[in-house]
Amino acid sequence: MTSVAIVGGGPAGLSAALFAAKNGLDATVFDTDETWMHKAHLFNYPGLGSIGGSEFMGVLRQQVDDFDVDRRQGEEATAVAADGDGFTVTTADGEHEADYLVLATGADRSLAEDLGCEMTDDGTVDVSVEMETSVEDAYATGAMGRAEEWQAVIAAGDGAAAALNILSKEKGEHYHDFDVPADAADVFGSMAED
Repeated sequence: MTSVAIVGGGPAGLSAALFAAKNGLDATVFDTDETWMHKAHLFNYPGLGSIGGSEFMGVLRQQVDDFDVDRRQGEEATAVAADGDGFTVTTADGEHEADYLVLATGADRSLAEDLGCEMTDDGTVDVSVEMETSVEDAYATGAMGRAEEWQAVIAAGDGAAAALNILSKEKGEHYHDFDVPADAADVFGSMAED
């Protein structure tokens, strides 16, 4: 099965894990729980009126757990490497292989630099609109590719963009993750009649 290793368990990393696992990919998250979200209170996240950052993280973690993501809480990725057939993530517990790599370590860009990702003049990781780096099949999300736009909803969107691009590569066509309730045809059909 196609595997995605995600380094970082904040909004970007967990969003990437959620979209990947929800759509049939094997996702593993390495998370030291050092996300800035523990210092935040969200009043500006669409769909949420007010929620503490740590509480928000609990909701995100439950979502990825519900899709059987291999969430390695407290396991730090100390190195990442491309090996021609994918990637190796090294932790104190050993080496983990993956077909794709998503880096979601906030403003800590050291793993991206070690991997050989191209950097911009402002010191961020150079990424495409899909969040892919100059290293094929390696992605950098959130604050890694943005000098000052550090915001939870932006980071979550970057993680989703990375996962959807991986899914598009795997399926050989643009992939869209759009859930529709079973009775949507009935609901939309009756709206059109009104």
